[in-house]
Amino acid sequence: MSKTEDKSSATDDAGRAKWLALAEKALAGASFEDKLVSHTDDGLRIEPLYERAQGRGHSLRANPGQPWIVSQRIDDTDVERAAAQVAEDLAQGATGLSLVFQGAPNAFGYGLPTEAATLERLLKDVPLNQTHLRIDVHPWSRPMADWLVGLIGSRRVDPARLSLSFGIDPAAIFAGTGRLRMSIEALEASMPQSLAHFFAMGVPGTLLEADGRVYHNAGATEAQELGIMLASAAFYLKLFETARQALIYAAPHIGFALSVDQDQFVSIAKIRALRRLWARVLEACSIPPSPTYVHAETSYRMMAAKDPETNILRTTIAGFAAAVGGADSIAVLPHTVAHGLPAGFARRVARNTQLVMARESHLDHVADPAFGAGGVEALTEGLCEAAWREFGRIEQEGGVLASLRDGHIQRRVKAAREERAQAYRSGRRVIVGTTLHPLKTEAPVETLAAERRPDPTEGVVFCETMRPVRLDELVAGDA
Repeated sequence: MSKTEDKSSATDDAGRAKWLALAEKALAGASFEDKLVSHTDDGLRIEPLYERAQGRGHSLRANPGQPWIVSQRIDDTDVERAAAQVAEDLAQGATGLSLVFQGAPNAFGYGLPTEAATLERLLKDVPLNQTHLRIDVHPWSRPMADWLVGLIGSRRVDPARLSLSFGIDPAAIFAGTGRLRMSIEALEASMPQSLAHFFAMGVPGTLLEADGRVYHNAGATEAQELGIMLASAAFYLKLFETARQALIYAAPHIGFALSVDQDQFVSIAKIRALRRLWARVLEACSIPPSPTYVHAETSYRMMAAKDPETNILRTTIAGFAAAVGGADSIAVLPHTVAHGLPAGFARRVARNTQLVMARESHLDHVADPAFGAGGVEALTEGLCEAAWREFGRIEQEGGVLASLRDGHIQRRVKAAREERAQAYRSGRRVIVGTTLHPLKTEAPVETLAAERRPDPTEGVVFCETMRPVRLDELVAGDA
């Protein structure tokens, strides 16, 4: 260490000692630990003050020279209405579409009809070489991918100019619906051939996706969500290996989707931790680092039915965290989603939230805004360690599908959900507009006329379903 660094360190220590003295004086005998130190759901300690971190600089987004994709959710049960939404969203600034089909774990009771005609109608006038397309996980992922590839071929679009995410994730489907269309053994035997089939077609983009949103919305902690995603991605690497595909070429076809919530710094750290964890897995497999595509969606479980305008604040903070954390694409849930299928105004607010952050706040102009922030760096490292332990636990249980089948993951997520719910019920944590400062009268909320659809019942292997549960439902005892 140089003399300059010695002097700087001594100055920092003196400044911290002075701050601690002032803090203790202000506390007037109250406990420093109780008043100024908090903990995440994983028990990670959050200090009130951090020194500057000596972090390592790295590019966060897969395409650092490009802004993140403003992905607008399309989940209307009415195809004609959904097509009108697509045209409106793209005309008003969206650069990507998240097509959510019936039966997807994050469809929340709605979703597009699962038919080839749905894709043809929705994408009829969409410039495919200018629009990112993602298919959210659902039981018909494989035929949907075939339909999309067929549609692309009929449009004679240059594959090199496409940006696609097929979102195939058997683990998320298994967790969200409680069933698979075949046994685990049959799935493991058949998927390598399916992967080889898609590779032979030469379609670019994310083929398999480790989706953590299912677990987050069911109540998982940040480390649990990351650990399960890592176990899913590791399972997919094994499938590629079985399909005799070189892992160095397979890794870029594996993407991630996760939830971000109103806990800004933890959400930023979660995305950063995911990239570090995946880099560690690739290193362990002797695979050179490759760009990792991360999709972030604002949390469903944080959305409240009462005083729904407060959800706009929550989704803004969550969207900000996703942008700063380095997500490649972001989807903001409309603030009325707890009441039903969102109407035009709520969809416009969700879209414009991102447009303001990108075009007015220019959050994408700095590669890693959190670089050097001691608090974020400490949370990132803490989440990495906790998530790696969860990953190891799942691997010991036979992998992600076996752990879900035997209920291990569900038990841990349920325990975390109940512990969080108790904190809200006891008043240690609050929901603005629900448990804190509730309105005396609620204004009517506009939603679209749509009937909630039951989950599909097909499948031969059953596990306990991990359905999305909002925090306000847990507090009210409605879950």
